[in-house]
Amino acid sequence: QVQLVESGGGLAQPGGSLRLSCTASGFTFSSSDMTWARQPPGKGLEWVSSISSNSEFTAYDDSVKGRFTISRDNAKNILYLQMDSLKPEDTALYYCVKDWHGSRSRGQGTQVTVSS
Repeated sequence: QVQLVESGGGLAQPGGSLRLSCTASGFTFSSSDMTWARQPPGKGLEWVSSISSNSEFTAYDDSVKGRFTISRDNAKNILYLQMDSLKPEDTALYYCVKDWHGSRSRGQGTQVTVSS
């Protein structure tokens, strides 16, 4: 079955950086478009960024454009999210998601907290 394990979250200061990773198994990662989503405290799940299976296409929410970079390593079955210039409003539980427009399979998430 689909397994997605997110890691790399933590506490960062405003303006700081974090790199999230998602290790995938149980499906053909290299054939799957992938998404990062987040859930801020008390709010619903929000789309952050997506990447096509071969990395040819990427897309970002306006709130993170220019600060976050999505990438993947199909040889290692890992999805990444490089987060720079972090803001307090980036505080959320971050999820790696397969099939965003369908079943939205996701892992347990990794917490990102941006605070001074």
